[in-house]
Order: sequence, then C-alpha cells, then structure tokens
Amino acid sequence: MNKNRARVYDTLEQKLTEAFAPDYLEIIDESEQHRGHGGWREGGETHFRIVMKSAALNELSRVQRSRSVHRVLEAELQDRIHALSLDLSGT
Repeated sequence: MNKNRARVYDTLEQKLTEAFAPDYLEIIDESEQHRGHGGWREGGETHFRIVMKSAALNELSRVQRSRSVHRVLEAELQDRIHALSLDLSGT
C-alpha cells in the first residue's frame, strides 16, 4: 500500500468513525475501475464507495444522510476525492 493510499483511507475511516460511531463501515477504493476517466490520478484514492450503518443516521432522510457525510468529508472532497458513492443506513 502506498503512503498516499494509507493517508486518504485512514483519514476517511477516522473522520467517519468519529462523526457517526458506525456499527458497520466499509470503505472501498474503486479508483482502478475509473482508470483513464475524469478525475482519476496515478496512485488511486480518487473514487470511493462507502457502506455505513450507524444509529446516528436513524432519524435522517436519505438526502440528509448523504449531506451529513459530505459535510464531514468536505476537505477530502475538495482536494483528493473525485467521486464518492454512498450506501448509508441506520441500525
């Protein structure tokens, strides 16, 4: 695993864990599937899929859940991450 990959993945994991205390969290780097497409960069960590279940999401609508994750990951979305796919649910 390259240093950049560890840094971005670990940052996502840390921020999502701190903000949502998820019962289940899976972060999938799908960058290689987008090689040659817009936003792809050598080294990956440009396209992610996040699957998360958290009681913190229970009272939120689907749109509110997505917005809350985007707020938490705002810096990463403005810098390194080109695309983010979300599968979010309460517990």
